[in-house]
Amino acid sequence: MKFLAPKTVPTHIISGFLGAGKTTLLQHLLTQKPENETWAILMNEFGQIGVDQQLISQQQGYAVKELLGGCLCCSSQLPMQIALARLLTESKPDRLFIEPTGLGHPAQLLEQLTEPHWQSSLAMRALVIVVDGSRLHDEAWVKQNLYTDQLKAAQIVVLSHIDCMTAADRQAYMALKQEYEPYVQYWIEAENGQVDIQQLDIQQQALQRKIQPLLKIQQAQPMHAPNAEIKQLPYHYIETAKGYTVAGWKLPKRWQFDFYDLLDVLCAQQDWVRIKGIFNTDQGWKSFNFNPQQFNYKSAEEGIDNRIEVITQSEQDWLAFETQLLACRNPEDSSTT
Repeated sequence: MKFLAPKTVPTHIISGFLGAGKTTLLQHLLTQKPENETWAILMNEFGQIGVDQQLISQQQGYAVKELLGGCLCCSSQLPMQIALARLLTESKPDRLFIEPTGLGHPAQLLEQLTEPHWQSSLAMRALVIVVDGSRLHDEAWVKQNLYTDQLKAAQIVVLSHIDCMTAADRQAYMALKQEYEPYVQYWIEAENGQVDIQQLDIQQQALQRKIQPLLKIQQAQPMHAPNAEIKQLPYHYIETAKGYTVAGWKLPKRWQFDFYDLLDVLCAQQDWVRIKGIFNTDQGWKSFNFNPQQFNYKSAEEGIDNRIEVITQSEQDWLAFETQLLACRNPEDSSTT
């Protein structure tokens, strides 16, 4: 007897910041469903009262399930696992859309859904982030950590509210595309959420980011010793995409750095494309935003940690950079880890 392998369901994560237009995009995508198919939608509301589900048609051929309270990206995985398994079992969809709350970190959700447990059920498509084009001129809005984390996770960015964009928004959009060139594969300008499903039906690239201990800690470990699982700061990561390498470090908030030593180290680096960071220094919290044409640094709001990312297209001695970076810690601070 010949057994057919179970089909995997093409699965799209449609994410984006609050009010970006995720539901509008989803509504338009649903109008493209073939008559003989069933499409399913798993929606996540951060609060306890669901609204979005009422905006999605409940006509035949659609199966909608809401997960209320908390965030399926970063809270306990169990409610999400149960809701998703039940949706797949009961509806047997031909295509699945997942819309997490705008307060979520979609990269964490993607990590969950690409685990071996789901690989026989889900065929993950490129992660979509919806960005409100009419707010790109608002620097405070686009510099939020959650906003930037979502963009770094995106393989496709859908630009919404393009009819409301000003000249300043357009200029900011061009700068955004340049800044996130190492991360985003496709940029789609969508009027009223009108995007062809074929534009989003692209296989998700394998996640390449691997969080590891600081390089100096790894160097001190015995040869071939496995790295411990990283659950807290400090740590570093290195990832590659489209010919770029992104190296990042996150360090405890209580670590304080000498501002001028730190500035000297950053200004001395060679062959980089972008350097961005925020640090607790002896001159207060400072943010750094370097490109080859301009070195910008300024006072910043207190951060949740010290962090830096360096984007390059050439080989770098990351251990040497980390050593120089850590040498900028104030002596009275260096006794603590």
